[in-house]
Amino acid sequence: MNIAVVLAAGSGSMIASDTPKQYIEILGKPILAYTLEIFETNKNIDAILVVTNDFDRVREICATYHISKLKWLCAGGDSFQNSVKNAVFELRDKIVDDDIVVISFGVAPMTPQDDIDDAILVARKYGNAVSAKDIDLCTCIKDNEISSSKSILRESLKGFANPWAFKYAELFLAYEYAIEKGILEQIEPHTTSLYFELGKKIYFSKCTSAQAKITYKSDLELFEAWIRFKRT
Repeated sequence: MNIAVVLAAGSGSMIASDTPKQYIEILGKPILAYTLEIFETNKNIDAILVVTNDFDRVREICATYHISKLKWLCAGGDSFQNSVKNAVFELRDKIVDDDIVVISFGVAPMTPQDDIDDAILVARKYGNAVSAKDIDLCTCIKDNEISSSKSILRESLKGFANPWAFKYAELFLAYEYAIEKGILEQIEPHTTSLYFELGKKIYFSKCTSAQAKITYKSDLELFEAWIRFKRT
């Protein structure tokens, strides 16, 4: 089974809005609804867990937009890591070790279906998958022959996108270990950071979109333009 864990507990402080950005409406529909529809229509996703601090609002969105794959809700934490941890522990005894957990921002309404599918394939083969793409522009030296220990080569960098997928047993053990050792609060900002801290190898999966997550106010305009273009 493949389970989408959709993180929708953030406050949206970077947008400076009284409304958490996952609930901001674009063309009459909450951003979260657009994101959930992506997983609802994905043929490889069997169930959805939403991490939220407003259960009633999420249930209403799912009812309005016919999100039939919603199976679980759990409370968000005070950080990305704690929200993911809550989801991971919520799924204990609900799914099996080899099930794939696909983690997504609730404000990632432009995530391509191909990226979700490839993340699942890579995670099933290697245990984890992080949607990632090459860095197009950065401060670097392109010629390896003149690089120094202080130089960062563009070819050696990856920018991660959305989503990330993990075999459940490995993901659960990682968070359980971090809690037991009291290191979870020291590790930010993402599950990849935890895996690196534990010395685990990260595998990359396909990234076909340069813009997956709504972060800044300008992204709202970009997303609206993208929706209008898709409708033409």
